[in-house]
Amino acid sequence: MNADHLTTAVAEQAGWMEQLLAELVAAPTVLGNEEPGQRVMARAFADCGLEPRDVWLDAQALRAHPHSSPFSWEVASKRNVVADWRAGAAGGRSLILNGHIDVVPPAASALWTGDPFTPRRDGDWLYGRGAGDMKAGLVAVAGAVRALRSTGVELAGDVQLQSVVEEECTGNGALQCLIDGAHADGCVLAEPHPDHLTIAQVGVIWFHVEVSGRPVHAAYAGTGHNAIDAAYTVLGALRELEAELNSDPPPPYTTIAHPINLNPGIVAGGDWTSTVPARCTLSCRLACYPGTDPYELRARVEQTVASAVRESPFEAMVRYDGFTCEGSIVPAGEPVVQMLSWAYAQVHGEAPALRPTTATTDARHFIRSGIPAVCYGPRAESIHGIDERVSLSSMMQCAEVLARFVVAWCGTAT
Repeated sequence: MNADHLTTAVAEQAGWMEQLLAELVAAPTVLGNEEPGQRVMARAFADCGLEPRDVWLDAQALRAHPHSSPFSWEVASKRNVVADWRAGAAGGRSLILNGHIDVVPPAASALWTGDPFTPRRDGDWLYGRGAGDMKAGLVAVAGAVRALRSTGVELAGDVQLQSVVEEECTGNGALQCLIDGAHADGCVLAEPHPDHLTIAQVGVIWFHVEVSGRPVHAAYAGTGHNAIDAAYTVLGALRELEAELNSDPPPPYTTIAHPINLNPGIVAGGDWTSTVPARCTLSCRLACYPGTDPYELRARVEQTVASAVRESPFEAMVRYDGFTCEGSIVPAGEPVVQMLSWAYAQVHGEAPALRPTTATTDARHFIRSGIPAVCYGPRAESIHGIDERVSLSSMMQCAEVLARFVVAWCGTAT
């Protein structure tokens, strides 16, 4: 396919893509409210000339799968939206283009310049929760495919588009697609990794430490046991574990100063200001290197918590709800990495860096299933933070890279 023709075809999608992104940002797709965004994505896939279909989450099937993450909430009403672009000829390689519709909460809405779920454009930047992580990536995927289909090209390999749920808390949405039979020769996840391809990621566990103390009137605090104070003691012990995990990082994490992060994300305790609190819950995220069994990390956490309260009057229990997942690496020599790097260089004039990330993505599910997977997407800033934003020009460049990659990877009918 003529490169200039393809560039023009992608550029012609700019208005459609920006409008789609604005619609997606306006849908507050936090955990439990993903459906408004999935309705938008179903329409977007239909606009690409494809027939969207639903892959519903099946709680029983997920809980039975050895690589699912634990969850305590209802999932029966949740769906992934997928669409298949069937090859017009044989002999090419198949591909999955994946993105997640769910977003994290806006953190502190009062700190935002505007409403987090009201899209706002300022020059090249579009602001809003989820604009970068990762609704612009979903738009780039759809825009690339819509542009290619507008040219009438027939591919020699199948392409499946996936808009999945629960990437931000379990990864069970992408896993459900694989349980239902999704497979391909390669996968690209359009996460906001703009000037590099991400070829390694950490594993993650979410755990919740339930600390029990002895409540008394605050006037006699010395006769009670403050569960909130005890939670800080537990946190100190967990910080020591974090330091140990960062002491000798393996490749490819040797160049990152602090690759393993412990994040105490939620602290909840007590029920009255003048009462010594009886209970406190410390909810944390902790990472592990690729090759580490997350269940071994769980055991380390449990040992650390038990040691922290062993000589105290407190009791502490660890429970799990959310991520329990391993890290993953895709070799730099994999064809999907090499060909996506080539497509990137065609647009940007130089090859992208190949980097590890200290975050986790759904890529692990595909890699574990024998599908080489890599992350690449538009430039975003302040993801999970205040005034999250994404570069619209970067989104367009990403769509062009993906369009070039799809043609080269899948091949075309001759």
